[in-house]
Amino acid sequence: MGDQVGAGTGDRDGGLVGRLLAAIRGRPPAAPTPRLIGERAVVAGGSIAGTLAARVLSEWYREVVVVDRDEVLGAVGPRRGASHAVHAHGLHARGYGILAELFPNLLEDARELGLPVRDFGLMRWYFDGRPMYRTETGLLSIAGNRPVLENYLRTRVAELPNVTYRQSTELLGLLSSPDRSRVTGVRLMERGEGKQAFEVGADLVVDATGRGSRLPVWLAELGYERPAEERMTIGLAYTTRTYRRAPGTFDGPMAINPVASPAHPRGAFFGQTATGDVRLSLTGILGDHPPTDPDGYQEYVRSLPVPDIYQAVEHAEPTSAPMSFTFPASVWRHYERLSRFPAGLVVLGDAVCSFNPVYGQGMTAAAMQITALRRHLARDVAADPRPFLRDVARLMIDPWQISTRGDLDFPGVVAPRPLRTRIYNAYLRRVQYASTKDPEVTRAYMRFAGLIDRPRELWRLRLLARVLWLSRDMPAPSARTPAAPARERVAAAPVKADRVDT
Repeated sequence: MGDQVGAGTGDRDGGLVGRLLAAIRGRPPAAPTPRLIGERAVVAGGSIAGTLAARVLSEWYREVVVVDRDEVLGAVGPRRGASHAVHAHGLHARGYGILAELFPNLLEDARELGLPVRDFGLMRWYFDGRPMYRTETGLLSIAGNRPVLENYLRTRVAELPNVTYRQSTELLGLLSSPDRSRVTGVRLMERGEGKQAFEVGADLVVDATGRGSRLPVWLAELGYERPAEERMTIGLAYTTRTYRRAPGTFDGPMAINPVASPAHPRGAFFGQTATGDVRLSLTGILGDHPPTDPDGYQEYVRSLPVPDIYQAVEHAEPTSAPMSFTFPASVWRHYERLSRFPAGLVVLGDAVCSFNPVYGQGMTAAAMQITALRRHLARDVAADPRPFLRDVARLMIDPWQISTRGDLDFPGVVAPRPLRTRIYNAYLRRVQYASTKDPEVTRAYMRFAGLIDRPRELWRLRLLARVLWLSRDMPAPSARTPAAPARERVAAAPVKADRVDT
C-alpha cells in the first residue's frame, strides 16, 4: 500500500529477543523508547484520528497529552462529541492494514471483542438491487460497533507510559509566540462549575477535533488567512435501530448492504453489533430521510430493494429506538493552499476533510493521514507543517473524488458535472453491473472501494474490456430492477466464508 507505517520502528520496540523474553515471562513487551524530537505534544480530540496521532507521537515526544471534552476512556456507547458513532461503521481494507501495523494484535483482539472481521468480497453487496458476485479478495475489514473499536484503540494508547488523557476538558484556544509565527501550546478548561482556564505548553499541537474544528477562526485571530473550503451538499440522514438477533438471521456472510443509487436512492447497512445483536442503519439523501418513529422506520425498511432485510427485522425484537444523524455536506478545508501557516501546529482527520459517510472512508482516511504524520515527524513537522499539509491533501484526492463523484450521480445534487465526472460515473455504473456477474471485476472494485488501488486502476485496458463486455446488456440507468433472491445468487457464486467471518 505504500504507507510504510512501521518503517523505522524495529529497533525501538525491544526487538525480537525482547518480545520473546517478555512472552516467556508472561509480561507485555516494554513500550517503545521515544526517539525524542520534543518534550511535549498536545493532541486536541480523542477520537480515531486523535488517538492514532497520539500512538505515533508517543515514539517521538517525551510526553503526549490528549485532550477531549468528553469522558472518552472506557466509553463503548454514544457520547456528545461522537453522536454519529451509534450508526454503522466500517474500517476499509487500507485502514485495516495501517491499524494492524500500529496495533499488531488487532485481528485477534477484534474477534475477542465481538467485532466482525470479514473479507470485503464476501459481504452481500447489492448494486441497483442486484447482488454482487461474492468472492474472496484477501481484503479484510472491521465493521460493526465503532465505539467498541475506538475504546480498544484508546485503551491501548492510554497504556503507553508517556501518553496522558485529559478528559472533560475544553480546548479554548491556541497559545503563540510574540510574533505569532509559532503555536506554543493551548488554553484549556476543565468542564464544571468554578473551573478556571489554564495553559499547557507544547512543542507541537495537533488539531483532531473533527468537523466542528475552530481552527479557521483561531488562525484568523493570529493574523493568518482562513482556508478555502470545498463543499458537496448531499442532505444525508442515517437512522439506526438495533434488534435482538434471531436464530438463522445470518447464515454465512454477516452483512447485507444495498448501495444507494439513482434508481434506488434508499440504502442500508445491516450487520452484527459487538454484543451479537444486529444493527440496521438506513440512509436517505436530499431530504428523503429515514423516519425515527417505529412504524415509519419499518415502512422505510420495506421499501428497500433487498427484501431479506425486512424479512429479518419484521418480527425481530427491537433493543433500541430509531436514532437519526444528519450529514448536510462533505467538506474539505484546503490548509495546504495557505501561503503562511504557523510552526508547531498540524491538523488532520475530519478537521481537514470529512466525507459522505455512506462510503465508509472516514476512519481509513484518518489512518492514511497518520502515515503522513509519521513520515514528516522524522523531518521535524513542527518546524514547517506545510509539507505535511500538502501530503495530506495528496492522500485525500482519491477518497474525496470517490465520494463527491458518487454523489454527483444523483440528479438532485446541485453542482457542476464536468465531462470527466460524467464519464467516470457512467463507467462506474458498468463496473458495478459487471461485478454482479464476475469475480475478477468484484476483486478490482473492492480494491478500489477499499482504497487499496487508485481509481485509475479500474481503467486498465484488460479490465475495461471485460467490464464493457459484461455490461453490454445493462439496462438503462432509470430502469428499476427487483432484487434477485439471495439464495439463488449464493448458489450461483459459492464462497468459503469460514476462514474470515467471526
